[in-house]
Amino acid sequence: MEILGATLRICVEDLESSVAFYERLAGGPAQRFERGGVSVAAVGCFLLMSGPEKEIEILRKVSATIAVENVDEAYAVLNASGAHVIAGPVPTPVGRNLIAMHPDGAVFEYVDRRAAT
Repeated sequence: MEILGATLRICVEDLESSVAFYERLAGGPAQRFERGGVSVAAVGCFLLMSGPEKEIEILRKVSATIAVENVDEAYAVLNASGAHVIAGPVPTPVGRNLIAMHPDGAVFEYVDRRAAT
């Protein structure tokens, strides 16, 4: 499994003011979408999230988002390596993802940009 990059996940109270800061920092516009009642803005390597505390509480448990070529391959490697896949693979607005807990207890989201098959 090749790791293509990582995105830092940041839960914020005020998405609008946070987006303005991170757009200046990253030097480009945010891509926005909503998922499960949570407003999301992707700005460079940052993923800003804001929404109901019940949803944000869950999102805070995920350390980072890891981009991979193929989530199915990540699933196989994670399982063979002793990780526990908590959720997925499932389709997202831009591809597919899964959530996995590594043997040390760290939780990561793995994503690809492939359409669900």
